[in-house]
Amino acid sequence: MNRTELIIATAIVLFIAFLMGWFAHWLMHRFVHVGQGEMNDLDTMAQQLHEAEEQRDQAIAYYQQRESELTNQANQTEAELRAAMDGLREARQEAEELRAYIEKSNAS
Repeated sequence: MNRTELIIATAIVLFIAFLMGWFAHWLMHRFVHVGQGEMNDLDTMAQQLHEAEEQRDQAIAYYQQRESELTNQANQTEAELRAAMDGLREARQEAEELRAYIEKSNAS
């Protein structure tokens, strides 16, 4: 192989490498390329996702506040129930004492 054949073979190999690189770039660009319409769709979906996340956060905050209010209300109701039961117990005890006193008074 003389010098001219070596130069031609090298040129052909480099040209083939260039064509393969160009074809690979074209394929990648073809598959990865996002059109303007698709970008608008992606922007719309991103905005909707952001709004949905905000609504979710607001709902979580509302339900946590509501749960806190209901827990406080339940605790207050239980305290009132305990107070009412204690009052009822004392009233029954007093009624029993009065009955015993009346029976004792009637018996004597």
